[in-house]
Amino acid sequence: MSPTTGESCAHGSLGPPSEFTDTRSAAADQGDVPNDGLHRRPSPVSGHDHHDCIHRALASAEKRCAERGVRFTPVRRRVLELIWRSHEAVKAYDLLEDLKVFDPGAKPTTVYRALDFLREQGLIHRVESLNAFIGCTDVEHQHELFLLICDGCNWVEERQAKGVTDAVAGEIRDANFLPRHKALEVHGLCARCAAKEPKAVSGPA
Repeated sequence: MSPTTGESCAHGSLGPPSEFTDTRSAAADQGDVPNDGLHRRPSPVSGHDHHDCIHRALASAEKRCAERGVRFTPVRRRVLELIWRSHEAVKAYDLLEDLKVFDPGAKPTTVYRALDFLREQGLIHRVESLNAFIGCTDVEHQHELFLLICDGCNWVEERQAKGVTDAVAGEIRDANFLPRHKALEVHGLCARCAAKEPKAVSGPA
């Protein structure tokens, strides 16, 4: 899968770790989110078993790395676990802070290299509009990526949306355009956050 919407599974380098700017959430700063490195935030989807998500993600990662003959080191595994602690996009700085619980000597380059590896293996995606990362939900199949991003709770949902990506590909083809990068990301509110929004008051008829 692609790290960003519409890219193939082959990923380039992340570039210099310029993304390591302190962007810890207000909730974490206020102590609402324990800094245990693997705290799992509640899911906005009722009845969602996130433990199963993590188990399947790690099993898929182990299988892919074994098939490709690459090392799924403890640090790489922990960074993937941290990304999968919820379905929220996580920034590199947050990963660094949480990784230090596991490896006190971790540096920005430690996270940078782990992210680069995980993207190269198609195990995570980069959310371009947030400069953050999410876990890939379908490692076994290469496909275009379409993301729904909730601005209320930071939940990110990966959708196949084949009709959307096929339409975009058709427009590109018709224009004889050579794409180098695509990012199909829609910001808004998930169903749970939208339900909390005040209802619009209708004016007089």
